Amino acid sequence: MKRFLLFALLPLTCCRAERFETVDRPNVSARNSHYVGNSAPLQPLYFIELPPGAVRPEGWVGRQLELQADGLNGHLGEISSWLQREDNAWLGKGGRWGWEEVPYWLRGYFASACIRGDSAMLAESRFWIEAMLESGQPDGYFGPVNEDDKGRRDLWPNMLVCWIMQDYYEYTGDGRVIPFLLNYCKWLAAWPDEKFLERYWDNSRGGDMLRTIAWLYNRTGDRSLLELAQKAHRNTADWMRSTELPNWHVVNIAQGFREPAQWWAISGEHKGLEASYNVFSLVRRAFGQVPGGMYGADENARIGFFDPRQGTETCAFVEQMISDNIMLQLTGDPLWAENCEDVAFNSYPAALMPDHRALRYLTCPNHAVSDAKNHHPGVDNRGPFLAMNPFSSRCCQHNHGIGWPYYIRRLIMATPDNGAAAAVYSSCSAQLKVGDGQQITISESGNYPFEERVAFTIGTERPVAFPLYLRIPSWCASAGVSINGRRAAGQCVPGRYVKIAREWHDGDRVELALPMRLSRRTWQANKNSVSVDYGPLTLSLRIKEEYRQVDSRSSAIVDSQWQQGADASKWPSYEIYAASPWNYALADDSPISIRRRPWPEDDNPFTLGSVPLEFSARGRLVPSWQIDEYGLTGVLPNEWDERSEHLDEITLVPMGAARLRIAAFPTTKR
Repeated sequence: MKRFLLFALLPLTCCRAERFETVDRPNVSARNSHYVGNSAPLQPLYFIELPPGAVRPEGWVGRQLELQADGLNGHLGEISSWLQREDNAWLGKGGRWGWEEVPYWLRGYFASACIRGDSAMLAESRFWIEAMLESGQPDGYFGPVNEDDKGRRDLWPNMLVCWIMQDYYEYTGDGRVIPFLLNYCKWLAAWPDEKFLERYWDNSRGGDMLRTIAWLYNRTGDRSLLELAQKAHRNTADWMRSTELPNWHVVNIAQGFREPAQWWAISGEHKGLEASYNVFSLVRRAFGQVPGGMYGADENARIGFFDPRQGTETCAFVEQMISDNIMLQLTGDPLWAENCEDVAFNSYPAALMPDHRALRYLTCPNHAVSDAKNHHPGVDNRGPFLAMNPFSSRCCQHNHGIGWPYYIRRLIMATPDNGAAAAVYSSCSAQLKVGDGQQITISESGNYPFEERVAFTIGTERPVAFPLYLRIPSWCASAGVSINGRRAAGQCVPGRYVKIAREWHDGDRVELALPMRLSRRTWQANKNSVSVDYGPLTLSLRIKEEYRQVDSRSSAIVDSQWQQGADASKWPSYEIYAASPWNYALADDSPISIRRRPWPEDDNPFTLGSVPLEFSARGRLVPSWQIDEYGLTGVLPNEWDERSEHLDEITLVPMGAARLRIAAFPTTKR
């Protein structure tokens, strides 16, 4: 009888030892013992990023980082005049080259070097970082002085350098960084308000300064920094209006919308948090009735130009991904993880050539021609902004490299209760301290979002208790979790997290099943056009792409600058033209079927030749829908415009793999 009772109690003991529950957010009443979060009076962080290099990418995202290092970002220092060492203002007093380009490039280049552990890239990074540290002046200012005729300094490039210094400190522990940043903050505090954040770029992007101030306060406890934060917020453009924005510049919006929430995290003023959500929604209601997670702003959003043929700067893609992750850390809201995945999977990859050796300034959800012509005023830019060019623009050319490194760094994060979390999914391996301080490895595997399973394997020298949080996407109605092959009994609720609290042993394995289904979204503001989703992937018409190589010098924009002696032939540009019909209306009542293809040998799923998913659908040509008077993909046709009589078989692919694409379709009856 006693043996029977003991046997009967064992499952109950096991249940108490392993707790599986659904939660809205991680618990922030605790304080992480191993990583620096927000200190009072700052609002606590729901997720804490790990130091650079703690998360190493694998699978397709690892391949993207390899391509980046072998491509433009990894070699830009060899060809861009802005990065040449001669006459460079970042390397000494004076000099011609001294604005945002060096810190834009270095931010992504160094972050990539840390993740890869690449000794050559780290050495190159340190060369520039040492020069920046040495540029500090007795009053605390550093770097080139970019000043207008009213004596107002442009502080925007220095914001980028501060981010680089934060990463550098976390990677190396270099004791010079904290005093360097504190001295600069003293200079900022002393700089008069009438000259503080008064230039266009720094005024719009004060949230980037707030990030550094909060980071520095959390490591020093210097309360004067809280006064500086108030000064920065007071002088930053007002992103807290209910129905208008301070400006409608595409990148400023992607960065600026989070500034009120960052101020809330410092001040506790809840209206700031509400304002960031409002701006995110406002711009998408007005100009973002399109798939891909972004909005059509070209250079600046304009009344009447909100069709899915309007584009987004490559800079805005990567800045939106960064902002999404900052908002995720501040709020814990899964919305931000989903938007980050939307941009990362569907919009950003198509902005680059598959080999990452060229990019285009503007990429659109409906993008049927990618040439080097000037399409103004159809797009709010004058120049060849649709072609793939290594010098597509000064900003995107230097800034695009931050996208994947900062995405990778936040694949696995720490939580306040000494746990770990995965909110955005890609294959990786992360080393972190959990529980009582035990160092563990979490290995994440699977080809998500092209496959439906994500697996996590725990590596630990001894058993350790900690909670593991996993996001359940809002699109997944039937997610499931298995632990060591046993299906967890708890419920997985879309748009929330599962929390698995248990004692973990070496080799423990968690599998997250995320069954994907086809669904459609209707964009009423854009003539009831329809986009098709498969889980987190949005689909595009497969258009045969004809690449035409053109001279990179002649097709570059006017302010591009090549280093003297750089061989442009090694960095070709391409125009891309449609070699098959693109003007299809999607049959709205016709079934869509999936075809799986072998996983690409080169681990790059973002090309038409290698994409592992294809979908069969039906559509009718719309004869009136053509290239328009500006040489652009025409605006969506009206619902009453004539469709062809013949119903054609068409193929859809994930839009991130399509450099030419139609992702917002007019519809037709079957």
